[in-house]
Amino acid sequence: MASSSVTDLKEQILARDIRGLARAATLIEARGVAGRELISALFRFTGKAMFVGITGPPGAGKSTLVSGLVKLLRADGQTVGVLAVDPSSPYSRGAILGDRIRMQDHHDDPNVFIRSMATRGHMGGLAVSTLEMALLLDAAGFDVVLIETVGVGQDEVEIARVADVTVVVLVPGVGDDVQALKAGMMEVADVFAINKADLPGADRLEQDIRAMQSLAVFSEKSRTVPICQVTASEGRGLNDLLKLIQSADVERGSHARRTEAWLFRLREMLRDYFLELVPEIELRRHAALVAKGSEDPYTALRALVSTRHA
Repeated sequence: MASSSVTDLKEQILARDIRGLARAATLIEARGVAGRELISALFRFTGKAMFVGITGPPGAGKSTLVSGLVKLLRADGQTVGVLAVDPSSPYSRGAILGDRIRMQDHHDDPNVFIRSMATRGHMGGLAVSTLEMALLLDAAGFDVVLIETVGVGQDEVEIARVADVTVVVLVPGVGDDVQALKAGMMEVADVFAINKADLPGADRLEQDIRAMQSLAVFSEKSRTVPICQVTASEGRGLNDLLKLIQSADVERGSHARRTEAWLFRLREMLRDYFLELVPEIELRRHAALVAKGSEDPYTALRALVSTRHA
């Protein structure tokens, strides 16, 4: 894309033009030069939005909770971007679930932008371009960006490196809620939301979380993570949850935290950037050599680096 086209698209983003946003989102997900140039041009306009990650096991009601939070934020006059990360279709590699299906209550609101993103096999519950997409919505002037992870019930701790505040959503009576806590979510949670709190076992689940907090050694937390019981389908408890999210955002706003987050992000971006610059045919050739035992993996890496600089 020519620099003049990037400039034009940049102006559309800053004006929060919906068509321009959709076009920019497509460029970013394509992982090409044009998308990187656009984010570079927009980056100085970022840093104002609050990124909120919503994660948790399948069936926890994350989408319903996100929809409820959007409604509250809009009632307060705030603009909202939503990134709903879906599992990739094994056939098309695109998102299986559509944003219009998931949050029909908000799709006609010009102050709400919803985008479904496919993981495309990326681990950690996020799509590869999640950070860039969040920065795009930040530059467009959205006050809050809600990022809902894929919900595969495995390692979704990557969301904590993108979000300013991470909400772990659990539901009583599923049977794997404590297992979800053991999978790394205990460490990344800034707020616990016990959804479907009208079901039996909600109080017991809260007790279990508090018990695990008292025993756990937190790598970055010296405080007890707050717990909020909600019933998202009825809107109950969501006001209290939103207050906890906003409070956690204030506490996490230190320069040291932002530096650590960007240290992780830049490492990830460096890895992805390098992989994009190495021809796939060279990767496959060295993979075949390592598989046959005729080359060790470190020799392969050195050769690939040499290919990059050739």
